[in-house]
Amino acid sequence: MKCLLKGSELLGFLKKYVRKYIKLFLCAVFFLAFEATCDLLQPTIMSNIVDIGIAKKDMTFVLKMAGVMLLITGLGAVAAIVRNNISSRVSQRFGTELRGDLYKKIQTLSYESVDKFETASLVTRLTNDVTQTQNFVNGMMRIFVKAPLLCIGSIVMAVFLNPKTSLILLIIVPTIVFIIYLNTRIGFPYFKKVQKAIDKVNGVTREYLSGVRVIKAFNRADYEEKRFERSNETLAQTQTIAMKVMAIFSPATTLTVNIGIIAVLWLSGIQINQGSLQVGKVIAFINYMMQISNSLMMISMVFTMFVRARASAERIGEVINVEDTIKKATNPLEPEKNASIKFENVSFAYNDTGEPVLKDISFTCCSGQTVGIIGTTGSGKTSIVNLIPRFYDVTKGMVLVNGVDVRELDEHRLRETIAVVPQKSTLFTGSILDNLRWGRENATLIEARAASEAAQADSFVTAFPEGYLTVLGQGGVNLSGGQKQRLSIARALIKKPDILILDDCTSAVDVITEAKIRASLREYSKELICLIIAQRISSVMGADLILVLDNGQITGHGTHTELLENCDIYRDIYTSQYGKEVSANG
Repeated sequence: MKCLLKGSELLGFLKKYVRKYIKLFLCAVFFLAFEATCDLLQPTIMSNIVDIGIAKKDMTFVLKMAGVMLLITGLGAVAAIVRNNISSRVSQRFGTELRGDLYKKIQTLSYESVDKFETASLVTRLTNDVTQTQNFVNGMMRIFVKAPLLCIGSIVMAVFLNPKTSLILLIIVPTIVFIIYLNTRIGFPYFKKVQKAIDKVNGVTREYLSGVRVIKAFNRADYEEKRFERSNETLAQTQTIAMKVMAIFSPATTLTVNIGIIAVLWLSGIQINQGSLQVGKVIAFINYMMQISNSLMMISMVFTMFVRARASAERIGEVINVEDTIKKATNPLEPEKNASIKFENVSFAYNDTGEPVLKDISFTCCSGQTVGIIGTTGSGKTSIVNLIPRFYDVTKGMVLVNGVDVRELDEHRLRETIAVVPQKSTLFTGSILDNLRWGRENATLIEARAASEAAQADSFVTAFPEGYLTVLGQGGVNLSGGQKQRLSIARALIKKPDILILDDCTSAVDVITEAKIRASLREYSKELICLIIAQRISSVMGADLILVLDNGQITGHGTHTELLENCDIYRDIYTSQYGKEVSANG
């Protein structure tokens, strides 16, 4: 019961689409019902042709009924065409909207919420799971509704033709319904496993494609092939088991229906010999039995597709219904222009029960200041700057921008005032100019060049035959690491932010080029706050304020000269990088 309740809660997001498309759905069902009615009339007309026209040798009646059959068939075909057009339109719009809503939901989630799902799993949900759900919606307006209508209609018509023989249906139909019920109950868990196996295959494929250069460099292609084969084999085995389980039910349904037809023929033969039943009615009854058989087989297939669609819809629902860890402000404020940042006794952990990665952090910086953050690996440097644009929320304390807690600010407007250059440079397929305009969509070529010059990127960009129109491959594969970092910096500068965050973004740049970038940034950052995270002391040496982190705590703060005098950790880092001891007095 708990499991079913959970499933119904996950599927609650579908109500929106039901309300939106219910009218078109009912319109399709109307034409579907008309089409089913046309199919149901055919055996009865055939019965009259045999029992009246052929028995009495009345060709006029035979031809008349044949014309009626053709007319009904034509009307059914027209209804089918209209219904197909409506169902295709609705299912395609539904799939497009569902995929779009799911993508938008992922976009709005915080880092912490997205981290709950594997990237490959999100890709599967956006593609395969949406397709499974869309196919079911399409089928609902095709065979899925027609099958029950045909089944019920055929039972009614069969009872009307021969009530005594119809008693067989009291055994056949409940038996098949029970088989379909077992089909649903047993098959559902297997198809959830299939979707998870697809996640694994997508995950391995994605990792290979993103890390293909490392794989080739270490000559590990054989290992990756075996890894893919394992996940691919697991998927094949899981699908095989699921299909084997489901394959049991289709023959069981067919066997049950065939036993019913044999019983009908046997009882009908007895009644014909007794003169209480006409041959035409037997033919019609058998046709109705075949329609019942076909419709029940379709219903069985419907439930197989329903099982897969439900598993996929629940997986989509897990993302749609996830509660974001970043709570939107009730009455959000807009950040003011003159930037200031203040950390007040901030502590932070990546989950409620985890060990804090930041402990009692406090510092202040204002517009025009450059703040350097340095420390050992894992000391919490990136975690600090992730709290400013609210990629995560503090566990304790407050982060204030312009004197206002970031949790009270409009999230979208806050991030518009901040530009972040992350540790890993991410570029997108398209031209270099397109990538730079991610910073500001309406930026001109002149502005793009100015930002690139500040980031020391203009020289290598203009060296390309196409210049700023040079098309980059996925992830900027046709650029070096240092070139990608410089373009990432230019993309941030073109935004003209109030707060600029550089997260160890010059690690792949040579020392001379880095010095030129620092000089450009000093000129560029006169009116903004610039936070620089770095491993190299040379990157932060000229900062107005340097924070030294160790084990999530600030163990020193001040200028370069002050820290050399009073911070042991800073002195150790300086000595390790410059190879000379520094005395307490410098």
